[in-house]
Amino acid sequence: MPYTPSGFFCDRLIRERERRDGEGSLNKPQRFNGQDYNTLRQECVQRKSLFEDESFPATVESLGFKELGHKSNKVKNIVWKRPKEICENPQFIVGGASRTDICQGDLGDCWLLAAIACLTLNEKLLYRVVPHEQSYTEDYAGIFHFQFWRYGDWVDVVIDDRIPTFNNQLVFTKSAERNEFWSALLEKAYAKLHGSYEALKGGNTTEAMEDFTGGVTEFYEMKEAPKELYKIMKKALERGSLMGCSIDSLVPARFETRTVTGLVKGHAYSVTAVEECRPSQHKDTKVRLVRLRNPWGQVEWNGPWSDNSKEWATLSKTEKEKLQHQSAEDGEFWMSFEDFKKNYTKIEICNLTPNALEDDKIHKWTVSVNEGRWVRGCSAGGCRNYPDTFWTNPQYRLRLMEEDDDAEDNDVGCTFVVALMQKNRRKERKLGANLYTIGFAIYEVPKEMHGNKQHMQKDFFLLTSSKARCKSYINLREVTQRFRLSPGEYVIIPSTYEPHQEGEFILRVFSEKRNTSEEIENRIEADHPVPAPASAGEESEEDQQFRTIFQEIAGDEMEISANELKNVLNRVITKHKDLNTEGFSLESCRSMIALMDMDGTGRLNLREFRHLWNKIKQWQGIFKHYNADQSGSINSYEMRNAVNDAGFRLNNQLYHIITMRYANENMNIDFDSFISCLVRLEAMFRAFQAFDQDGDGSIRLSVLEWLQLTMYA
Repeated sequence: MPYTPSGFFCDRLIRERERRDGEGSLNKPQRFNGQDYNTLRQECVQRKSLFEDESFPATVESLGFKELGHKSNKVKNIVWKRPKEICENPQFIVGGASRTDICQGDLGDCWLLAAIACLTLNEKLLYRVVPHEQSYTEDYAGIFHFQFWRYGDWVDVVIDDRIPTFNNQLVFTKSAERNEFWSALLEKAYAKLHGSYEALKGGNTTEAMEDFTGGVTEFYEMKEAPKELYKIMKKALERGSLMGCSIDSLVPARFETRTVTGLVKGHAYSVTAVEECRPSQHKDTKVRLVRLRNPWGQVEWNGPWSDNSKEWATLSKTEKEKLQHQSAEDGEFWMSFEDFKKNYTKIEICNLTPNALEDDKIHKWTVSVNEGRWVRGCSAGGCRNYPDTFWTNPQYRLRLMEEDDDAEDNDVGCTFVVALMQKNRRKERKLGANLYTIGFAIYEVPKEMHGNKQHMQKDFFLLTSSKARCKSYINLREVTQRFRLSPGEYVIIPSTYEPHQEGEFILRVFSEKRNTSEEIENRIEADHPVPAPASAGEESEEDQQFRTIFQEIAGDEMEISANELKNVLNRVITKHKDLNTEGFSLESCRSMIALMDMDGTGRLNLREFRHLWNKIKQWQGIFKHYNADQSGSINSYEMRNAVNDAGFRLNNQLYHIITMRYANENMNIDFDSFISCLVRLEAMFRAFQAFDQDGDGSIRLSVLEWLQLTMYA
């Protein structure tokens, strides 16, 4: 990708443009790292060479950064090999992809493998993630690709087929069939998506489930599970939902420890079937069973209904065939639903197209997706415990328009699920990033404010209690919760628990009936982009003093340069001790001349200067208001109010830019920076208005016009 000087904001504009062109959909996934699978493969076939992926090379950097980094003894004997160097007759998929193709290696990513095992139960979903036209025979070129959902978009990840080995054995995920490699290559593509194999260590099955489907996940703690949990699980599997479960390990030192019953604590399992059977001696009684799979490909439950238990003798041959019962140390086993509830502590269900789980009716959900960002000093306000900054968090207006179809007189309302997901924290682990503790609160918007898209101010949150909120702030990638509220307008406030924590997030809202959710973005406008004529009233003593100083410096030409302007302003400003300022910089004065220079001389005449001084006096009053402690600076969180008082309506992206551009390391903005910011805003609004002849809010500029405009501003 070519160098773009404005970094994040250019990238964001490019992403938004790609979305408008349909990029990121299932049918047109984004090309991860800009790599196009078909083009690269065709080039390799024509050159008769094998693809080598420079963006995820066969080096230590791709393995990891700490336990699998340069200083680790674990990586010294690892050799990257292609499948044709490992075995004879390698195959991408042997006899169809199945859950027995996934056996865990020396990487703590059982959460990922449990999700892959679930994926194999739905062929349509599987081949969406694992394009099945790939092989080791027809035009083999050492290149493969996989598709994942990532924060609202589908991406296509290209890899070469060099895989880490030790003594000619795969180090990480492998198949029970020695010559089958689809699961190992899928793991490699997912590692590339997150920066390294080590980045995959530790996680929740839900994370991978959602990345394979774009679905939304709901958690159930067994001790708090609804009485209809069996019915929920069965219906979810019938719909193709992915399901994982685990047993909490209370003692960290015993993480992934095997119990006497063969189950492993702190380990992720897949739920692969839910069935009922009728033992021959109790034909009037149904026994509810759950089938689970351990991603290790071994180590199974040894209690009732385990592979060789006596309970199977009570079933007919037909019943056994229906349950596909077999005795093999393959990591898959049955157990009774009651034992399942007693032994496992939580279950995670990923709804592909989220349907209601609580009743028999199937509803299609309305889905809305919003991207956002917490920026330190601007929109990273923390939770409600921090009232001075909480209101600056991004705000999303939710409109619930229709009640659920099954609503009753005593239980009217709209069912919806809010899912807040923080982005890229796993990928940034090597830089020391950990998951933030995140959550959200929902407030009802007063009827008199319906349709008003203005950002809710601090006083609103000081005087109003939340209508609903997530159960707790927690350090997971995603916090999800289901609610039922009356139709109306609400505002959702997603936040980190602590203020000043920077990061990107995605907020999804699923509702049974119609809803809309959108970020509250002020309309971008200015009250006074066109310069007003100078007033003809009587001059104040300060004005007269100013005229005298101006004439002294300007001389006969009656025009002043940027350096002379600096001298004029600072001679007056230094008399305002309450501003606690060192005065204006030369760069600020150059910007002021660019703003007021109507005749293009690069200097200011008295009329232009007088107008500038009126502006500065107005802005000085605003600064003093927010500089109540006379520290000489204002807090960057208050900057949005100060900018608003100056007559400018901006959105969050622009407040982010202002914070990065004008705030110091302590997130404070001094008087010089404050005036410079408002000068720049006024100049750019005025320039835009000059080009926007038809007033439609968009302009077209040549490269010359763009550079002339931005270089002089």
